[in-house]
Amino acid sequence: MKILSIAMRNIVRYWRRTLVTTLAMAFAGFIMILFAALMAGMIQTSERNAVIMDSADVQVHAHGYLDDPDLYKRVDNADALVDVLQRAGFFATQRLYGFGLAAAGSSSAGVRLRGIHLGNEATVTQIHHHVLEGAWLDEGVPHGVVVGKKLARTLGVSPGDEVVIVSQATDGSMANDLYFIRGVLKSVAEDVDRGGFYLLEHTFRQLMVLPEGAHEVAVMRPDRATDLESATAEVAALAPDYETKNWRQLQPVIARILDMADAQIIIMIVITYIAVGTVILNAMLMSVFERIHEFGVMKAIGVTPWQLTVLIYAEMLVQVIIAAVIALLTGWWVADYFQTNGIDLSAIAKGASFGGVAMDPIWRAYVTTEALVTPIVFLFIVAVVAVIYPAIKAALIQPVKAIYFR
Repeated sequence: MKILSIAMRNIVRYWRRTLVTTLAMAFAGFIMILFAALMAGMIQTSERNAVIMDSADVQVHAHGYLDDPDLYKRVDNADALVDVLQRAGFFATQRLYGFGLAAAGSSSAGVRLRGIHLGNEATVTQIHHHVLEGAWLDEGVPHGVVVGKKLARTLGVSPGDEVVIVSQATDGSMANDLYFIRGVLKSVAEDVDRGGFYLLEHTFRQLMVLPEGAHEVAVMRPDRATDLESATAEVAALAPDYETKNWRQLQPVIARILDMADAQIIIMIVITYIAVGTVILNAMLMSVFERIHEFGVMKAIGVTPWQLTVLIYAEMLVQVIIAAVIALLTGWWVADYFQTNGIDLSAIAKGASFGGVAMDPIWRAYVTTEALVTPIVFLFIVAVVAVIYPAIKAALIQPVKAIYFR
């Protein structure tokens, strides 16, 4: 029996039902591909803001610093450790932290001072590309500083305005100086947006009377596709006297949210495809009941139950293949469009954050192989499962009863 030719004849003969079923599957596949790409984009953006813009992959601190960020708890040989890490193939930079009060005009706010090494920091994070207004720090402008977006709003300052910092230096003296705003950052993370105050490393040391050491050594893998745990262990081996943690350990809430996003994609696909499976089941079951006489005659002339089962599956697979092609082409095209242009959510998500990570007001999709393949694979699985009952129904038809069925 020429199963494929008979299947194609039946598909064309009942073209209205075929069209509705195929378009329903194609639409569901299209929606799931777009949803998966948008979720992948959200995950990528969130991790970028949490890691590439701020924390880096791995951080090294003096023991106890994370629990009590004290000026005196430092990595004493920070410069030497950075050199060791760089020779091992990592990107690394030293960072200095302190707390103080920033004042501009009649406004004031608590800030976290961040002294950074310009050259090394540029190899570890991309914060220097994330300036909203003005410009990034410059070695030739020692008193120019960059502040977080919400902090600038609180102080009522913009590039060119002056700001005073008051704090306590490591020698117990009053640390105070006048700076001017060189740049304002885009949204990065809640703590950066509200209190980020970036200075040059030597400017920070001069203000806080801190001639040597660093509070943190931030490390980035040369290839972020490599295993994070292995990289953490390697950095820990190079810095045995200090505490080493990766970004997932430092920001467990964000890590958990990003992990759950993958599960959410699968859950949405399952829920959506249950509805699609119901459509497939109903369509194929109707097809079987409408052709009971035909199946009875076929069995009477020697067609086996197995051949009828294969026939039903062949009709379904042809429709699923057509639907998958339509879903893949349209889903890929639309997802690629949103990857390039994004969805502007600035009107409703401006300044929003989750887990302490700022949400990008432009939500971009990210087209991955997984985002394209997973919905299609699930579509085939659901279709195969949905046709089990109609196929069994056709296979168990008794020829005599089928011929006289009304």
